[in-house]
Amino acid sequence: MPSRPCWVEISTRALEDNFRFLRTLAPPESELLAIVKADAYGHSLALCAPAAVRAGARWLGVTSVEEGMAARARCPDSRIVIIGGVFPGQEAAVVDHRLTPVLWEPFQLEAIESAARQRSAEPGSVPVHLEIDSGMSRQGRTLADLDPVLARFGPRSPLRIEAVTTHLYASDESNGRSSAAQLGRLEEALARVILAAAAKWLSVGASAALLGNDAQHIAALARRFGLKLMLRPGLALYGVVPRFAPPFEAEPQALTEARRHLQPVMTWKTRVVSLLDVSPGAEIGYNGTFVATEPMRLALIAAGYADGLDRSLGNRFTLLVRGERAPLVGRISMDQAVIDVTEISGVEPGDEVVILGSQGEGTITAFDHADACGTIPWEVFTRIGGRVRRVSV
Repeated sequence: MPSRPCWVEISTRALEDNFRFLRTLAPPESELLAIVKADAYGHSLALCAPAAVRAGARWLGVTSVEEGMAARARCPDSRIVIIGGVFPGQEAAVVDHRLTPVLWEPFQLEAIESAARQRSAEPGSVPVHLEIDSGMSRQGRTLADLDPVLARFGPRSPLRIEAVTTHLYASDESNGRSSAAQLGRLEEALARVILAAAAKWLSVGASAALLGNDAQHIAALARRFGLKLMLRPGLALYGVVPRFAPPFEAEPQALTEARRHLQPVMTWKTRVVSLLDVSPGAEIGYNGTFVATEPMRLALIAAGYADGLDRSLGNRFTLLVRGERAPLVGRISMDQAVIDVTEISGVEPGDEVVILGSQGEGTITAFDHADACGTIPWEVFTRIGGRVRRVSV
C-alpha cells in the first residue's frame, strides 16, 4: 500500500563520493572514522553505514551500544566505535558484538573488563578508546584524575588503550585559539598515557577540523608521540560545509575544495494534497495568524511539525513547487502545512514539493532551515521524524 507522501531521499552515491573526497583532504596515512551516529544524522544508518563502507571506511562512529549493534548487523567487518560511552548492563553486548567503546570512568572500565574476563578474553585483546576532557567539560577524563584510570591497564588486563581521543569544541572558530589550548592539554595527557600504555591512534577532530586549520596541528601532535591520526567527519560526510566564524582572511584550500566538491546527501519531499481558493479576509491555519488580503490559491501539503518541519517556519519560510518558491502561510500543524501557490501556475494535487534540497533552479539548504529557526544543520537533520520514510536513490 502506498504510504503518506512525506519522505526523504538519500543519495548513497553522494555519500560515497563525499567520503572519498574527504579522504583526499586528510593528512597522509591518517584514517577517517565515518560518523553515522544518531541514525546517520537522521539520514538512516541502515543506508549510510554500508555506503560509507563501500567508499572505503574501515571505522564507523555511533552514539550508543544499540546503534553499534545495528551497525554491526549491516557492516559485519567494520570497526565500530561507541562514542557516547557504555551504560550499566551493556558491557556484555560490547564484547559479544566486537564494539569498541569510548571510556573515561573507572566503573565503565571495570564493567567491560569483567565481561571480557567472563569470556576468557586474552590480555590486551579488547580495545578501548580513552577520552580526555581537554576543556569541553562534557565527557572524558581530566588531567587531574587520569592516573587512577591508567593504572587499570596492567599486563594481565584484557583491555588495552587502542586510541586516545578528545573533542575539539571550537574548530569552527577561525582564530584557532580554543583548539590550541585544548591540544596543549591533550599533549600533557598523551605524555602520561604513552608511559602507561602502547596506544596506536590519536582520534581528534570533526569536519571543521578537517576542513579548517586544526588538522595540521593535530597531525603534528600525533607524529610527536608516534601515533596514527584518526579524524571523525560527520556533517561534511552528508554534504554540508561547516561555517567558520569569523570568516578566514585566507581560506584554507581544503575548505575551498569542499565547497566545490561536497554533495548534499538528503532531499526531503512531500506532495500537494489539495488546493483551495480563498477570498480576502480568509484566515489560514490555527489562530488565524495569516489573513488573506487578496484572492489566493493555497496548497495543502502532507508535512507538519511531527515530521520535523519546524513550527516556527509558518509565515516566514518558502518551499519549492514546480521549481518556484511558495511561502508557508499560517501556522504549521502537526501533520500538515499550507503554502501559497497563487503566483505559481499549473499546480495540481500530487505535485512534488521540496522541503530540503533542490528542484529546478531552486535550492533549500539545511543552513536555510537552521538560520530561519535559530538552530544548526545538525538539528535540522536529526529532528526529521522517524515516520518520514528514508529512501535510497
